[in-house]
Amino acid sequence: MASRHPSTEAAVADAAAQSDVRTAAGARTPPAEPAVEAAHQGPGSGDPLLAGLRRTGLLRLLVLHLLGSGPSYGNQLMERVGSLTGGLVAVNPNTMYPLLRALEAEGLVAGEWEHPERRSRRFYRLTEAGAAERDRLAGEVAPRLDRVATGVSLIRDELRRADAGG
Repeated sequence: MASRHPSTEAAVADAAAQSDVRTAAGARTPPAEPAVEAAHQGPGSGDPLLAGLRRTGLLRLLVLHLLGSGPSYGNQLMERVGSLTGGLVAVNPNTMYPLLRALEAEGLVAGEWEHPERRSRRFYRLTEAGAAERDRLAGEVAPRLDRVATGVSLIRDELRRADAGG
């Protein structure tokens, strides 16, 4: 992949920073920018508490974990991720299907058409390599999950003390 021109990289970084500020402030991206809006809407998409987890492979871990309980197709996985996380992590097809294709290319999942004679739903199952990657990711992501949970708990406790005292 060719390297971007430095001014393009700066513009992209600046746009991303502005977008993050708008999202954090609760503003919606103007309708004139539908691709940007789609990328930043939904629970968990611009959430600073989840951003680091997503970058460290949380979604990848969740998909591998869910496939460990049996074969599933993309839409099922999107629903199951949302349900498992209480809606905190929302996944759309533009994220899920490229992820599944990448996992398949890496040999971590195997995909099979429900009806091989025609393109229907594609079911994915976890491979042995995928189980090993799931275990590796679980060990890597767990401390980060613990830090987020601890931080949220501390914030919640502080707010409760402030409510009780005043």
